[in-house]
Amino acid sequence: MSLRELVVLGTSSAVPTRHRNHNGYLLLWDGQGFLFDPGEGTQRQMTHAGVGSHDITWICVTHFHGDHCLGVPGIVQRIARDRVAHPVRAAYPAVGETYWRRLRHASVFADTSVISECPVSGEVTTLDAGPVTLTARPLSHPVEAYGYRVDEPDGRRMVPEALRERGVEGAMISRLRREGTVTMPDGSVVGLEDCSEPRPGQSAAFVMDTRLCDGVFALAEGVDLLVIESTFLSEEAKLAEAYGHLTAAQAGRVAAECGVRRLVLTHISERYGADEEPRFIEEAGRAFDGDVVLAQDLARVPVPRRATK
Repeated sequence: MSLRELVVLGTSSAVPTRHRNHNGYLLLWDGQGFLFDPGEGTQRQMTHAGVGSHDITWICVTHFHGDHCLGVPGIVQRIARDRVAHPVRAAYPAVGETYWRRLRHASVFADTSVISECPVSGEVTTLDAGPVTLTARPLSHPVEAYGYRVDEPDGRRMVPEALRERGVEGAMISRLRREGTVTMPDGSVVGLEDCSEPRPGQSAAFVMDTRLCDGVFALAEGVDLLVIESTFLSEEAKLAEAYGHLTAAQAGRVAAECGVRRLVLTHISERYGADEEPRFIEEAGRAFDGDVVLAQDLARVPVPRRATK
């Protein structure tokens, strides 16, 4: 059975708190593991969450502020120490190549050759991530930053009643899936469209430090799961704009306008205590009437069940 869920490793913004570690988000997707923005302490948080270096196939950095990348050295060295054998690809803003190299080789250790770099730049960077596509788009922050989106291609779902009606069974079903047609014993030809219906692909987007901009909406459009920064409440909207961040209300607006199915709010400023956390959900909910989750460290958030057309 496929597993598609977000493992939350850290949810604070620039300063960690007693209850919120620096950023870290592992999106598990059918055997792939996309580790977004590993901040300080990510390696230990992974241990607490019950995930390990062998679960990582991608390291995706949105930008090179410390709370989004200072966990990279530990993750790289853990991948090497654990002798991870599968390829691990690293996506990050190309303009920050110098910072990546510093993080990648931050201290003395027995290195690994499994990590390869995929720097992103321009308006759209599309990367082949096996069964899915990883897309990066620029955001609006004081330093160059990118958001990421994972997309599964659309497919088709077999309809058992239609298969039975046409007498397609056993090995013929696999052949129909693979080749698109199957010839029956009587010489008639059955096409895939005759026995199946469209199956929409699933998607997830990861949007960190940014003001509202075209990239935010493009990344969020129609996704099943949107993980988005909500650093401030609306009373600090001017501060959010000045520092290149979003409010919870703006995150709710994005989710509503883009038809998001599940909204995950994170990157919470240390100025807010636990008693104020319900306000983030309330503010987002004024614009978005869908499922809203305020991320907590070590929580697991499933990708919603597949939508039907």
